Amino acid sequence: MPPKRKGAIMAKIQKPGESPRKPGEYKEVGPRGGAVPRPRKVTIESGDPKMPPTQKPGNGWVYDGPPKP
Repeated sequence: MPPKRKGAIMAKIQKPGESPRKPGEYKEVGPRGGAVPRPRKVTIESGDPKMPPTQKPGNGWVYDGPPKP
């Protein structure tokens, strides 16, 4: 049996309603981390209490970089 990959994309997906891990730009992805048509992009600031809802149930958010000015 092959070893499990460390840092797999599933560990990085955040679900709507979860507390954000860190502030920055987030992009909507499918349930397994794949691309979605016309993904939403949001900016999470340090005081934001939770991740926003997605367009479709089961989708999540991935960190896309630091906040843009």
